[in-house]
Amino acid sequence: MKTKTKIVDAPAPAGEVITLPPLQVRRQPPAFRRHLRGLAERTIPALLGLGLLVLAWQIAAVNSKGFPTPLSTLDSALTLFSDPFYINGPNDVGVGWNVLASLQRVAVGFGLAALVGIPLGFLIGRFTFASRMFTPLIALLRPVSPLAWLPIGLLLFQKAEPASSWTIFICSIWPMVINTAEGVKRIPQDYLNVARVLQLSEWTVMRKILFPAVLPSVLTGVRLSIGIAWLVIVAAEMLTGGLGIGFWIWNEWNNLNVENILIAIVIIGVVGLLLEQGLMLIARRFSWQEK
Repeated sequence: MKTKTKIVDAPAPAGEVITLPPLQVRRQPPAFRRHLRGLAERTIPALLGLGLLVLAWQIAAVNSKGFPTPLSTLDSALTLFSDPFYINGPNDVGVGWNVLASLQRVAVGFGLAALVGIPLGFLIGRFTFASRMFTPLIALLRPVSPLAWLPIGLLLFQKAEPASSWTIFICSIWPMVINTAEGVKRIPQDYLNVARVLQLSEWTVMRKILFPAVLPSVLTGVRLSIGIAWLVIVAAEMLTGGLGIGFWIWNEWNNLNVENILIAIVIIGVVGLLLEQGLMLIARRFSWQEK
C-alpha cells in the first residue's frame, strides 16, 4: 500500500545566507522602435496587397489585347496630373474640374438627404404612429435601383443637373433614416421615464437625451450614405452628361483612352476613401467629446 509523504520546507541553518537567482527584467524597446514596428506591421501587408493587384493587372494586360499595362497607365497619370485644372473650352476641361463638379452634386444631394433623413429617423423612432406610417414606404422604396430614379428626376426638373442631385438624395436618405430610427428605439426606456417624470418638453428630450444617445447611430448612417452618394453620382453622370467624373469616364471610353479610365477608377476610389475617413474622424471626435 502506497503512502503519501508530506514534504516540509526545513528552515535554513543559522548564519547561512540564502541567495535568490537574479530577476530578469525585460527591457522595453525605445518608443521610436515600437512606433516603427507598428508602422511596418500596418504597411507591409498593404504593400503586399498592392503588389498582388499590380501583378494581376500586368498579367491581364499581357493576355488581353489593347489593355494598358501599369507602366503605361502611370505615364498617362503623370501627364494628366501635370495640369488637372486646364480649360480649353466648355467640353474640354481637366480632370480636377470634373471631380469638383461631381463633389458639388454629391454635396447638394447628400446635404438635402441629411436634412430630411435624420429628423425623419428621429420621428419614426420616437413615435409609434409615425413608424407604422413610414416603415412600409421605406421597405417598398429602399430596394429600388438608384438609376431607376433618374428618369423621374429628369421628368420632374426637366434638367440634368437637378436630376443628378435628386438621384443622390433619394438613394442616400435611407441609411440615415433607418440607422437614426434604430438608434432612437434602442434608447433605454428609463431615460424617457425620467424625462416624463420631470415633465420635460419634447424639444428638451430631443436635445438633451435622444440626440447624444443616438449620435453614434446617426454618424454610422451618414457614413454609409456618403458612400452610396459617391457611388451613384458616377453612374448618373454617365447618363446625363455634362461636367463630372462619370461623364469624363464615358467620354474617355468613346475616345478609346483606357488608361484614363483606369486613372479615373483610382481617383474615384481615393476620393470615396477620403470622404469616408473624414466622416469617421468626425465620428471619433464626437465620441471623444461625449466621453
